[in-house]
Amino acid sequence: RQSGRRYKLFLKRRLRIDKRHQSKDSIFFRDGVRRIDFVLSYVDDLNKEWEKKVERRKEFESNLQKAGLELETEDKKESEDGKIYFVKIHAPWEVLITYAEVLNIKVPIKENDIPSAVENPLDCMLAPLRLPEKVMHPEPDYFTAPFSKEKQELYLINNESTFFSPSMRNRIVNYILTRCPYGTEEGKKKFGIKRLLNNGTYSAAYPLHDCQYWKKANDPNCDNERYTLYMEWARFLRFYKEQPLDLIRKYYGEKIGIYFAWLGFYTEMLFLAAVVGLICFLYGLFTMDENMSSKEICDPAIGGEIIMCPLCDRECEYWRLNTTCESSEYSHLFDNVATLFFAIFMGIWVTLFLEFWKRRQARLKYEWDLVDFEEEQQQLQLRPEYEAKCTQKKKNPVTQEMEPYLPITSQAVRFCISGTTVLFWVSLIIASMIAVIVYRLAVYAAFASLMENTQTLQPISGLLTPQLATSVTASCLNFVIIMILNFLYERIAIWITDMEIPRTHMEYENRLTMKMFLFQFVNYYSSCFYVAFFKGKFVGYPGAYTYMFNRWRNEECDPAGCLIELTTQLTIVMAGKQIWGNIQEAIVPWICNWWGRRKARNNPENLYSRWEQDHDLQTFGALGLFYEYLEMVIQFGFITLFVASFPLAPLLALMNNILEIRVDSWKLTTQYRRPVAAKAHSIGVWQEILNGMAILSVVTNAFIVAFTSDMIPRLVYYYAYSENESSPMSGYINNSLSVFQISDFPDRNKPKLNPENLVICRYRDYRYPPDHERKYLHTMQFWHILAAKLAFIIIMEHVVFIVKFFVAWMIPDVPADVKAKIKREKYLTQKILHEYELEKLKERLIEGDKQATEKEFIATEGRMELSRAM
Repeated sequence: RQSGRRYKLFLKRRLRIDKRHQSKDSIFFRDGVRRIDFVLSYVDDLNKEWEKKVERRKEFESNLQKAGLELETEDKKESEDGKIYFVKIHAPWEVLITYAEVLNIKVPIKENDIPSAVENPLDCMLAPLRLPEKVMHPEPDYFTAPFSKEKQELYLINNESTFFSPSMRNRIVNYILTRCPYGTEEGKKKFGIKRLLNNGTYSAAYPLHDCQYWKKANDPNCDNERYTLYMEWARFLRFYKEQPLDLIRKYYGEKIGIYFAWLGFYTEMLFLAAVVGLICFLYGLFTMDENMSSKEICDPAIGGEIIMCPLCDRECEYWRLNTTCESSEYSHLFDNVATLFFAIFMGIWVTLFLEFWKRRQARLKYEWDLVDFEEEQQQLQLRPEYEAKCTQKKKNPVTQEMEPYLPITSQAVRFCISGTTVLFWVSLIIASMIAVIVYRLAVYAAFASLMENTQTLQPISGLLTPQLATSVTASCLNFVIIMILNFLYERIAIWITDMEIPRTHMEYENRLTMKMFLFQFVNYYSSCFYVAFFKGKFVGYPGAYTYMFNRWRNEECDPAGCLIELTTQLTIVMAGKQIWGNIQEAIVPWICNWWGRRKARNNPENLYSRWEQDHDLQTFGALGLFYEYLEMVIQFGFITLFVASFPLAPLLALMNNILEIRVDSWKLTTQYRRPVAAKAHSIGVWQEILNGMAILSVVTNAFIVAFTSDMIPRLVYYYAYSENESSPMSGYINNSLSVFQISDFPDRNKPKLNPENLVICRYRDYRYPPDHERKYLHTMQFWHILAAKLAFIIIMEHVVFIVKFFVAWMIPDVPADVKAKIKREKYLTQKILHEYELEKLKERLIEGDKQATEKEFIATEGRMELSRAM
């Protein structure tokens, strides 16, 4: 008897291994015919809600079968860890055609006969950047029309099992899953896979990848598109190659395809900005030795004889101007005539980028059959969460059907709570920024004292000034605070948006986008705005300094100007964000997946099925793409809003984006479950955000050049106050420094030590000397400079805006050839549909259908003629 049991156990294990061997990497049911379109997984945990979960699953799966889906369950004994059940879902032909009509999915009716564009003569030069034609265009180009069950013979249906692509199939199944009911609880009808995932009834729901990414599938029916994407797109060694956008769209859907199209186009346009920025930087580098201001500061007979007033109260000492020699030389790298040119260039570049993207987007809309796709139509379908939480109903004026709605009073209360929470968190960011400013003010005196009294720092004291040391440490501290607040607010913003109960998916994404962008805008840019527009502007003068909270003396700019500090701040925050983002996006998912798969690797490969392999991957999530856009838009802000202070910002962004494309493609192809395909005909609300930032960038760069840079004071001196015709800029440093009599120092400001018994010291400002009747008041030169700054801002803004609007007017949003193709396709599609209807009517007349009258036949023919004429 015991030997019989052992024999049965052996047979069972042998059968299990044999069965797994047949289906280890299969994407089909056990019959090898029906394709797996979606997978649900769950663990049978015996807790207090076990029975309730079992009942929910039973009801839900029963309703899925009533909807026409076919299910096949893999017992937990068959799973690699012996704990997880897998429910495989297949959508048969009848279900697909029913919901293809509901979702208005376009399908082929005739091969496209419009001739392709004339080949570019430069294509041979770009051959090394090209991918094989089969990879770039995996499908023939067709004329398409929305699917209709009544007109099936009109469409090019060669094979029912392959007519709808896997991405279309998983989109249809996901639509059913999100609306399928699973019972009534607490008097409310419950439905949707999202709720079942949230309450733990199911642990995961996902469509399958078609094969392993590193090798092709053994099954000849598999398309192996994942393998192709990995080999041709997701490897970093392919960084110089174009992206296979049509294959990305086919495998992942239009929404992800349009993101990578935008990211690739943005990176291409960055190349031009990076080249111009590098040229401007090199100009500053090669003209460093010709900078008269640096020469005078470094000259022992000029800068070495100028005694500057202390940079903090009591503790700091008097210092000589030539101690800032190195920092003044380096500031010329970014503060020169090329800065002005680059600021104007970037204002025009932004317009070109946005206008050319509209044209690229229009071309994609045509190529991807999205011309007639109205996102409103797609998103008018209510969110399941909205339907579940809104118990009251009213008649829809459009559909004349009863539908759930949220009362105005409830909406008002929710918006008040939402607005208050957003204001609180924005205030928290501003408070954290003020805390960093207080840190800067508090530690500045300590750095100044340390650097003056420590002999070991003397060799680098010229380069590492107290201002720079304070700025670097404050920037690092600010970056840490930014990361912490980001982590917290991401969760708060999602909670607030959920609490508002948006009606449609579009509303949900738009509201969340605006909240997250507002927060990120304040979080990332507030410190840069402080350095650019506030630091050193409200200092006062020796003897009458201004104080924050009547305790900390406001910061002064470096004698070389505040621009170098803004550059430092920008470099640390921008570079830190990019490095941290790549770590978060690539390394963290890889570690999580490695940890999850470490046990499976010890087992035979034939026991590790396709659905288990995908189950062990990370979830991309509904907001996965949202975070990708947000990251790039924040970077766009860095290279446009403050680019006048850092011409190398576009180059940094270009290098990051080349890596970003491959990191995003690698993680999507190898580290994440296959996302559910979704349609999108544009980048959505991000387009409006980019337009807003483009306009704001013109203003910020004009103010940076005018108030943060020293360019305007130098130009005013050059044209109005210079007395040396042979060398107009000589004497500028002495002219830009005012004189203060040390005996006028109040006790609060007066340094403890004055070993050289100095009588006067100098400070950056344009004020009358102590022996003048208007002692320490602003000179006329100050008002001339202020007027020049304001005039410059007005002129630069008007010039750039006029050029921007002219360029935008000159460049049409839709290319002429695309317009012609759209019209041609609409005409041919209507012609095909009308001819089909006419043939059907003829058949009905021949068969003697009484309802098919000759008048109807004449009317149909007339409609065809009218369509041709139009």
